[in-house]
Formats: sequence, structure tokens, C-alpha cells
Amino acid sequence: MTRKRKASSSPSNKDPETPTEGTSLRPEVILRRSSRRLTSKDHNEDEAKTREMQETMHGPRDGDTGRSRQRARAGMEEAIEGLKRLEKQFEENTRRDKLRLRKDDDRLSSDSPSGGTSLKAVISHAVGTRKRTKDGSLSEKGKAQVPADDEQAQRPLKRPFGTPKKPGDSLVDEDSDYQEVLEAPLSEDAEVSDRGPGRPLPVNSGYLPLPWKGRLGYACLNTYLRAAKPSVFSSRTCRIDSILKHRHPLRDPSQPEHPKLNPIDNTQEYHVKHGQKFVQDLGLANARDIVKMLRWNDKYNIKFMRLSSEMFPFASHPEHGYKLAPFASEVLAEVGKVATQLGHRLTTHPGQFTQLGSPHEKVITASIRDLEYHDEMLSLLRLPPQQDRDAVMILHMGGVYEGKSQTLDRFRKNYAALSLSVKSRLVLENDDVSWSVHDLLPICEELNIPLVLDYHHHNIVFDSSQCREGTYDISQPEIMARIAKTWTRKGIKQKMHYSEPCAGAVTGRDRRKHSPRVATLPPCPNDMDLMIEAKDKEQAVFELMRNFKLPGFERIGDMIPHERSDQNPVVRKVVTKDVGDAGKGKRKRGAQVDKADGDKGANGGEEDIVVADGKIDGDGDTLKAEEVVDETIPGVVSAEDFGMGGKDGRVYWPPGREDWLKAAPRIPKKGVGNGGNGNDKGNGKGKGKAKKASKEENDYDDSCGE
Repeated sequence: MTRKRKASSSPSNKDPETPTEGTSLRPEVILRRSSRRLTSKDHNEDEAKTREMQETMHGPRDGDTGRSRQRARAGMEEAIEGLKRLEKQFEENTRRDKLRLRKDDDRLSSDSPSGGTSLKAVISHAVGTRKRTKDGSLSEKGKAQVPADDEQAQRPLKRPFGTPKKPGDSLVDEDSDYQEVLEAPLSEDAEVSDRGPGRPLPVNSGYLPLPWKGRLGYACLNTYLRAAKPSVFSSRTCRIDSILKHRHPLRDPSQPEHPKLNPIDNTQEYHVKHGQKFVQDLGLANARDIVKMLRWNDKYNIKFMRLSSEMFPFASHPEHGYKLAPFASEVLAEVGKVATQLGHRLTTHPGQFTQLGSPHEKVITASIRDLEYHDEMLSLLRLPPQQDRDAVMILHMGGVYEGKSQTLDRFRKNYAALSLSVKSRLVLENDDVSWSVHDLLPICEELNIPLVLDYHHHNIVFDSSQCREGTYDISQPEIMARIAKTWTRKGIKQKMHYSEPCAGAVTGRDRRKHSPRVATLPPCPNDMDLMIEAKDKEQAVFELMRNFKLPGFERIGDMIPHERSDQNPVVRKVVTKDVGDAGKGKRKRGAQVDKADGDKGANGGEEDIVVADGKIDGDGDTLKAEEVVDETIPGVVSAEDFGMGGKDGRVYWPPGREDWLKAAPRIPKKGVGNGGNGNDKGNGKGKGKAKKASKEENDYDDSCGE
């Protein structure tokens, strides 16, 4: 017998009312004790507490909704206005702070509120960058960084920075030095320099180094050879995880590696030498391709190239690193032999993490190890004396850290510890972040280090007290003579770098990106070795050669889109492959399958599947599919002619048309397999794929991002 539940007289069991506008639709849950011993007083107290809890969680009830909403709206508007005021004040203070810090310390010392104290000391005192003790006084480390005459910077802080005296007060003392700096009137020059498009116009030289007698070069990668089949490039690399996996031998060491036919056998004992051989073989393949790249360059009158630092992957790694000799000696010697015969110049550029001015010992150790790797690679080329001297290693000074003077002191100390061979190859280059030409030229003259002038970097970072943005001031005879002397006194052929920012770039960050190609030549001597640093690599050199009719321009022909006559032809064949056991329901990934009508699979109830344009063997066990594959016909093009552009030299592709290097996109036919239009047995995606392929072909993205 089912007991009937007794109806409760609690207000929570009243008939529900239709919710009005503004009322929460969530059910009200009133927490209460059992109604058996519930007195009226207890009931009223519990109901009041419950109502208060509900108002806190879900808002007030019907009667108080309007007034509470008004109060909430007013409070929200007040909070928003306060945040806007704080944001505006913060932006204004930050803007003024940045503009002040950009001015030279010496020029501002006379205008400084501390009477001779540098602006950096005043700002660092205000923002609390120096370490202080709990009582607000400077620590010993902080005192050591403060000038002796900086009395205001050494006084204790009145309160922790960033906390106002009273609610509504400014976050900065009205009588503080920092407030005086913020309230100081801004000069017109400072405001102009802060605006990207409104900065002073660059002053460029109208001189062109014609007739051209120098050498143009590009860095590391040849786009035309990289897109060849097979690819020709010198930066094959891997992950450390791949090195560790290849410590296990292959299933059949006498056969080449294959992910399915001859994979890595993890069941066998591993040896470190197997992993090292794997990564060394990558380096050898990279080095062998340099020979093809040199011969290709020589055909089109490019006699200057930068070797990739990644030619031998992880060679300078602290754990997985290795020496190049003796395993790479023979291959590199062959590269040097070809470079000698053709009269080409080869250089290197260690990465941005190779910094001799860093305050961190680990960075210094890794930097020296990386420089020794590059020096060994260039030394094993066995070049003649002059070409060997010209095979330099370009290095940036790197970060500023505690200050430029301290960074230069560390650089002097670490440079003295380098080997003579590394010193003979090391050159410095001005960068686009911290170090200008005028910053580096004195240290280069002091330590007998050549200086590479990068015009593009100079237009972003330059000493405004010495010169203006543009190529005119930096190309004046006085500064050019000083730079050239850093090269001639060591008997090294001078080189320069040239690139241009992307179109429409305004800010310093955007202007750092190299454009795909360059439009002109810099005002350098006409016999200069000029490295063109552009995204399109050798095509940027071709652009200059064609525009200014430089020697060799007549050898360069336009490509036929998606066609190459300098490599073995590729034919498409239909191949039948096994894709699994039909009874188990396996299917080939990406293949279109249809279930057989009304048929059951061999394994009790699962349906057999078939592949479009495929079939099942007679017993119904093996699933096969017909697949279109590309097969290369060998022997049509010789190894010497492979990738060389053919007899007409068709190696030039127009700006933005890098897709010409690849085969024409496949456009599936309607109603055949995967190219169906939706009404056939295909997957109905052929029409969409055709439209997508056509769009990609016609609307090529000419982006110039890194």
C-alpha cells in the first residue's frame, strides 16, 4: 500500500504564479527545518534569513527589483567611469615616460629636477626598480648602482610605490621627481618621434652604384631548388626525440628506413652511436646539396651565399653535439673545392642566441661552443687564403641587460677568451633592436673587429645625435671610411647587408620584417659584396639584376606556371592497394566507402565495406582500393642538368607567385570517385574542391610576414 504524501502548509508549496518580467525563472529553494516542531517565531526568522540569502545570490524579490536595479546601474556606471579615468591616466603617464626615456641622458641632465642627476636614476627611483629593504632604504646592491651625487635617489621611499596616500589621491607624489618629469612639457620633436607615420622623413641618397662590379648574394635557401623533386636544400633537421628514437637499430639495417616496411625496432638494444649517425647523415645530405646550389648560382652569376647554421643539426648542443671531423671532412672539402673553382664567397651568421655580452655564464658557454662549430665548418672547406679570410661569421651584440657599457665590458672579456681562429672570422653587425652603427664602431676599432653595415637595421635603430634615418647620412665619406678601415686592416673583403621593410609597415616592430624583394640598390661602393636579405631569396637578387640590367640578367627566363623541364617527368598511375580486412570493418583513411546493401560482414553482423573505385577479393576478406599516385620516370634528365632551369633558364617567378614552383592543383572530375557532385557514389566534395583549388590558384596570398 502506497502512503500518500501529506501536503505541507509551508509557503513554498503554494501554487506557482506566472513569472513577471524581471523575475528570475529559477525555482526558489527555501531552506527550512522540519515542519513538525516549527514555531511561528522560528518560521519567521528562517524565512527572513532565507530571503536575505536569496537576495544575495539571485537578487531582490519583486518589490525591490526596480530600486535595486537603479542602485546597481548607478554603481556600475560609476565604476566604469573610474576605470576609464585610471586607464587614461595610465596611458598618459606611460606615454610621457617613454618619450622622456628616449632622450639622451647627457642632454637631459641639465633639465633634470635633481640638478645633474640622470633621468634614468629619477625614473628608477620612482618606479622602485632598485632593491630596497623593508624600511624603504636602499639595499647594498641598490646603493652600488646609484651615483654618488644622486642624493634624491638614495632617500627612503615614503610609501610602497603604487599605493595612494588616501582614497582618490594620485598614485604618484605631487612633490616627487617622477611627477615633475610627467608634468614637464613635451617638446615637438619628442611628440613627432613617438608617432610611427609622423616621424621625420628618412633622408635617402640618390646615388646608385652603377656600373655594378660587386657580388650579390642571398642567405641559405634557394626557393627554386627547394621546390624541386627531389628537393635540394641545406637545412634538413630533426627533433631531439628523433635522435633518441634512432638509437635503436632498424629492423633491417641493410635497407633504407621506411615507416612500415623497415621501421625502427624498439625491441633491440639501443646505442648512442646509432642516434648520432642518424643526425650526422642529415648533415652530410645538407652539405652535398651545397655543391648543386653553388653550380646553380654560378650559372646565373650569383657568386655570394650564406651557409645555413643548421647544416649540421645539433652540432653545438651540450649533450647531443659532435665534431665535424672526420666524418664530414671529405664532403666539406668537396664544397670548398667547387667554391674555389667558381670564385664564390661563403659566410655564416650564427643565431640570435649566440651572445658574448650576456651576463649569464650558460649563455656564454653555449655561444663559444656555437662559434667553434661555425669556425670548424668553414675551416674544413679548405679554401685558399683570401677566400678563407673572407669566410666570416657575422654576429650581433645581443641584449643590453644592465646597460650598454656593462655589456661591452663583458664582450671585451669574453672576446679575449676566444681562439685565434674564431677571432679571425668574427665580425659584428648593427641590429634593429638596441645596437646602432655608432654604438658598435668604437668597440670594433678598439678590438680590431670588422663592422657589417646593415642599411635596413640602421633605418630602425640609429643615433639621432649623429645622423638621421635613411641612407644619406650613414653613407657620408667620414663614416664610410671608418667602417671600411675595420675590414682593410685585417685583409678581409668588405661586405654589407641590404633589405627593405614590408609595404605599409609603420611601427618599429613591423618595419623589422623583411620584404619579399627589394626595389633598389643602396649607396654602397660599386664593388661591394652585398647580401640581399629578403624572403624570396635568389628571386630578390634576380629582381635587382633585371631592374638595373646587372651582369647576368639576360640568363634569367620566366617560368612556365606549374611546369619544369629540368627534372624527370612525373606520370600518374592507378595503383591497387590492400587497405585492410573487410570483415573487421577497417577502411583506408581518407577513402570514400559505402556499405553493401543488405549484406552482413564475415564476422557476425558487421557489414562489409567497399572503397569507391575499389573492390573486395573473391572471398570477401581483403579490402582493396585503387589510388592515383605520382611516379617519376628516371633517366630523362641527367644529374648535371637537374634543377638548372633548362636550356632557356626558366627560373624566375613573379612576386607573389611562389605557387608556380609547384605542380598544378588537381581538380577532380565530376561523378568519378571522390570527385562526385553529390548525386553519384562519390563523397560529393569534388565540386567544392575544384572551386577551392581554383581560388587558391587565382588569389595567391602575397603576405610578407616572417
